Amino acid sequence: MSSAPERSQPGAAVVFQPHKTDLAALRAAVSSQEKVAGWAPTRWYETEAEDAGVGATKRAITDGANVILASGGDGTVRAVAEALRGTGIPLAIVPQGTGNLLARNLGMPLTRITEAVRAAFFGMNRPIDLGVVRIVRDDDSEDEHVFLVLAGMGLDARAISATRSTLKKRLGWLAYVDAGVRTMIKDKPLHIHYSVDRSEVRSLSVYTVMIGNCGLMPGGVLLIPEAELDDGKLDVVALRPLGPFAWLRIWNKIGWENGVLRKTKAGRRIIDLVNDTRSVTYLRATRYALAVSKPEPVQLDGDDFGLAVAVSGTVDPGALTVRVMPEWVEPLG
Repeated sequence: MSSAPERSQPGAAVVFQPHKTDLAALRAAVSSQEKVAGWAPTRWYETEAEDAGVGATKRAITDGANVILASGGDGTVRAVAEALRGTGIPLAIVPQGTGNLLARNLGMPLTRITEAVRAAFFGMNRPIDLGVVRIVRDDDSEDEHVFLVLAGMGLDARAISATRSTLKKRLGWLAYVDAGVRTMIKDKPLHIHYSVDRSEVRSLSVYTVMIGNCGLMPGGVLLIPEAELDDGKLDVVALRPLGPFAWLRIWNKIGWENGVLRKTKAGRRIIDLVNDTRSVTYLRATRYALAVSKPEPVQLDGDDFGLAVAVSGTVDPGALTVRVMPEWVEPLG
C-alpha cells in the first residue's frame, strides 16, 4: 500500500451523502473555517448507493486526513464511525438527516452548518464508546458492525423495516411513529433468549429489546435516562407486554417519567415512590447476546440491517473520537 502524501499543513476530509447534504452551504462553511484555521484545502469524498461511507472514509484515512466531517443522516455518521474505530482520527458531525441521533446526544445545534464545521477545525476531542454487534443470519453467515446510539430487535426494528419512504420524506422521524403503531396493532410479542455479561441464558417475551449507547431520541424522548456515551457500558432495554394496558404503562414510563418528571427534583422523588419496572426493564452490561426462533429484523441507529436469528456484541470503550465545542450542552438524564 502506498503511503499518504505528506502535507505541510493539517487537512480535513468531508464524507458526504449527496442526497441529504446542502453541498453549496457546506462547501462555503468549510472553505471559510479552513482558511481561518490555516489548514490545507479540504478533500471531498462522496458516498455510494451501496456503501454508506465506510469505503469513502477509508480512502480519506489513506489520504492522510487529520479530521473527517460526516455529512448526512445517521447511517452516514454510523458508517464513518465504523471506519474510524480505533484510529484516533476525530469525527466531526454535520447533521443533515431525519433523526440526527448522535448529534442530539452531544448537544449539537442541529440546524447551523457553520457551527458544526467550526467544531471540526476548532473543537475539542472527546473519546466516546462504540457499541459492537455481530449479526447471525438464517444461513449461519455473520457480519459485524458498530452502532453509536441504539441497536434493536423487535417492534422498533419491524417499524423501521415497515416505514414507508414517502412518509419518511414528508414527516421525518414521525414516520417511525406511524410504522410503530401499525406494527404494534398487528404483531405479536417476540420471544427471546438472552444473556448479559455471560450470565445464565434466560427467556423473555418482549415487544422489543434495544441495546443503547446513549439515551435521547427525536422529539425529546429520553429512552434511557442513565445512559452515557463514555461510561464503558451499554444499556439493555426491554419493553414487555404485560396486560391489556401495557403500552399505556410503557408510554407513562418513557414519555412521562423520563421526559417530564425526571427533569426536576420533585419529579424524581415521585418516580422513586411509584417506580414500576414491570413493563420497561433496564439492564447495564459490557456484553450481550440474544437469540430468536425465527428471523427478525435488526436495526442499527435507525437503519434496517436485515433479518437475523441472533445478535451478540460488546462495548468498545473510547473507540471513537468526536469533535465537540465546549458550549454544547448535553441533555440531562
